[in-house]
Amino acid sequence: MSLDDKVASVERQYLTVSALTKYIKMKLEGDKHLVSILIKGEISNFKRHSRGHLYFTLKDEVASISAIMFARDADKLIFSPKEGDHVLIQGRISLYEPSGTYSIQVSSMSLDGIGELYQKYEALKKELEEKGYFKLEHKRKIPSYPKVIGVITSPTGAVIQDIINTVQRRYPLVEVHLYSALVQGPGSADSIRNQILYANQLKTADVLIVGRGGGSIEDLWSFNEMPVIDAIFNSEIPIITAIGHETDFTISDFVSDLRAPTPTAAAELATPNKTDLIDKLNEFETQLTYRLSQVFGTRKTELLYLDQRLERLSPEVKLTQLHETLDRHRLNLDKNMLYILEVKRYQVGKLQDMMKSPLDGIKRYREMNDQMTIRLNRALHTMFDGKASKFELYRAKLETLNPLSVMEKGFAVISKNQKVITSIKQIKLHEDIELRLKDGYAVAEIKELKEK
Repeated sequence: MSLDDKVASVERQYLTVSALTKYIKMKLEGDKHLVSILIKGEISNFKRHSRGHLYFTLKDEVASISAIMFARDADKLIFSPKEGDHVLIQGRISLYEPSGTYSIQVSSMSLDGIGELYQKYEALKKELEEKGYFKLEHKRKIPSYPKVIGVITSPTGAVIQDIINTVQRRYPLVEVHLYSALVQGPGSADSIRNQILYANQLKTADVLIVGRGGGSIEDLWSFNEMPVIDAIFNSEIPIITAIGHETDFTISDFVSDLRAPTPTAAAELATPNKTDLIDKLNEFETQLTYRLSQVFGTRKTELLYLDQRLERLSPEVKLTQLHETLDRHRLNLDKNMLYILEVKRYQVGKLQDMMKSPLDGIKRYREMNDQMTIRLNRALHTMFDGKASKFELYRAKLETLNPLSVMEKGFAVISKNQKVITSIKQIKLHEDIELRLKDGYAVAEIKELKEK
C-alpha cells in the first residue's frame, strides 16, 4: 500500500453500531411523517403481557411490522383484540436500540369496516344492559289468544306474507293489521319508531311483530338505533321481534318482550295452534262428560238414599213399626205374667205343705242341721290337718336355723365385750374371751395366735 493510500485510510471515519442505531432512531422518530401515522392491517402473533401491554404483528398480504400498545392506552379499548382481527391503528414509529429493530407504538386502535359497526353494537349493548333495558321485569306477557296482531315491516317483503300464511294456518280467528315501515336505509329507524308509536296510539292490536328478512349488519342496523330501541322499550303493547335470520341478533331483540328466530316463528309464538286447541277442546269435552257423569251418579245415589230415608220416615211405616213394638211388648208382658204366676204358685204350694204338717218341717230342718254339722266337722278336721302340717314344716325350718342345734355338733360362739369375734385380728395375746356352748358359758385366755 502506498503512503497516499495509508493517509486516505486514516482520514476515513468508522461509526460504531450504537452510533448508527442512534442516528437511524433520530431520523425515524424525528420524521414528521412518522410521528403520527394511520395504518390498517390484520393482527397476528397476538400476546397480552401480565402488566397489560399488548404485543402483536400487523400484516397485510405482502409485509408485516411489529407493534406494541402500552397498558395505559390498551385500557381505553372498548373491544378485546384477538388473532385475525382487522384493525385501524394510530401510532408512531419507534426504534429499539439494543436490537436495532423498529416497530409501531400504538396509541389507539379500532376494528376495521364491519368490525367498527360491531364495536358500536357492543358498546351500545353494554350501555343499555347497565341501564336495565334487558331486565325481565320490563318484559310484557304475550297474550295467549290475541284478536288482532299488528305487523310492522315492509309491505313488499316476504315477511308479511309468511306471517299471514302462518296465522291463517294456525289460528284463523285472529286479524292481521299491517303497519308499513321502512326497514332498511336512511330514515328507516324513524319509520319503525313512528309505526310502533302509531300502533300504541290506536290500541287495536293485542301484540306487535316487528321484523324483516335477513341481511348484513349494515342492513339490520336500523334495529340497533335508539329511536327503535326506545319505542320497543316504552311500548304498552307486547312486542315480538323477528329480525334477520336465526343467527342474527340486534339490540331490539334483547329489548323486546320475546325474540323469534324467523317471521314464521314469530307468528307461531303469537298464536295458538288450532289443532292443539281442537285437541284441548276434545279433552275438555271428555273431562266435562266424565265430570257430569260423576255428578249425575252422585246425585242419583243421594236421591236413592233420600227416597229410602223418606220411605223409612213415612207415617205408614212409622205406624207399622209402632204396631210391631206394641205387639212385642204385649208378648213380653204375657210371658212375664205367666212366669210370675208360676213363681207365686210354687211359693203357695210350699207354704201349703208347711201349713199341712209342722212336724215334717221340723224333721226337714233337723236333717238339714245334721248335714251342715257333718260338713262343718269335716271342714274343721281338714283345717286342723293343714295347720298341723304347716306347724311341722315351720318347726323343722326353725330347728335348722337354731344356733343351739349347731352347738350340738361341737361348735361355740366366741365373743369379747359382748361382741362376736370372727377374726384373730380382733383379739390379742393374754386377752380373755367368752365361749358360749349349748349348755352354758366359759372364759378362756389367749395363749397363741396363728394366721392361715
